[in-house]
Amino acid sequence: MGGDLGPSEVIAALQLALREFPSLCPVTVVGDQAILNPLLAAQGLAGHEKVTVFHASEVIRPDDEVMAAIKRKKDASMLRAIELVKDGTASAVVSTGNTKILVAAGTLKLKTLNGVERPALAPVIPRDQGHFILIDAGANPDCRPEHLVHNAILGNHYCQLELGVASPRIGLLTIGTEEGKGNSLIHETHEALKRLGSLVNYVGPIEGFQVFSNHVDVVVCDGFTGNICLKSWESLSKFFRNELREQISSNLLRKAGAFLAQGAFLGLKRRIQPERYGGAPLLGLRGGVIKAHGSANRFALMNAMHDASEFIRVELNHRIETDIARANEVVRPASTVA
Repeated sequence: MGGDLGPSEVIAALQLALREFPSLCPVTVVGDQAILNPLLAAQGLAGHEKVTVFHASEVIRPDDEVMAAIKRKKDASMLRAIELVKDGTASAVVSTGNTKILVAAGTLKLKTLNGVERPALAPVIPRDQGHFILIDAGANPDCRPEHLVHNAILGNHYCQLELGVASPRIGLLTIGTEEGKGNSLIHETHEALKRLGSLVNYVGPIEGFQVFSNHVDVVVCDGFTGNICLKSWESLSKFFRNELREQISSNLLRKAGAFLAQGAFLGLKRRIQPERYGGAPLLGLRGGVIKAHGSANRFALMNAMHDASEFIRVELNHRIETDIARANEVVRPASTVA
């Protein structure tokens, strides 16, 4: 109910997802029935065997304060959807709503997996010859070494599922690859990751200029660093897009050249478009939580629904818990746990 394009785009995405992915898990659409039922009927989904509607009378707004919304908007669609996962009616939730409230409510209501202290956001980002997982992109800005080790485990499993990489290369983001570079958090995490042995394919520290090369498949960092990186990259991408548009439109000769090169421009647009990976999962919780962008269109939402369905099908959380337990046996004796 809270996305920029409204519930009609969500229902259109649902229709596409059911058509494109026959094995899609059953879907419960949460929101105002008076709005949703006509939209479902218009898409030919009224009475569909895989679609149910759960009525929620309230909506989380972009400017809502986190704890006030969680306490006062008991019947908000986002909170009701999370509760369906909590009580076992559903196994994963996809939302385009307020990120802070989704992270807070998901963490408070679902709790973390056994052995995991903090959840982490893990968007998929394009790079040379493929994509990589960034973890954490903002859920946990204040980290200890064991949190970053957990991020490596979470990112490893999600990369295997989402990108199909059998043994993802894990890199720890820092300011230099030489021994001794970085702060105490990086030093302790680096040593802990080395002790994990074959549990993850840790290739060592990486610098910012290696992130978009074909160097690693999972970039591990704290949520403070990751969120700054993500928003800086998005801003830089918009800058280059706007600058290119301005430069091309500056005279007729450049416009003619752009017309001849439009195939290359379309290819680049398809390469970096966010629709294929429709959302960033909040990993480490007792249930799937996928945060789709507020401006996500039907194709992005379609893929987010499919990702949630695959999350359920492969029992990703069970795999994660097994490796987290093994990692904690190695890491926690050498870490200070508050």
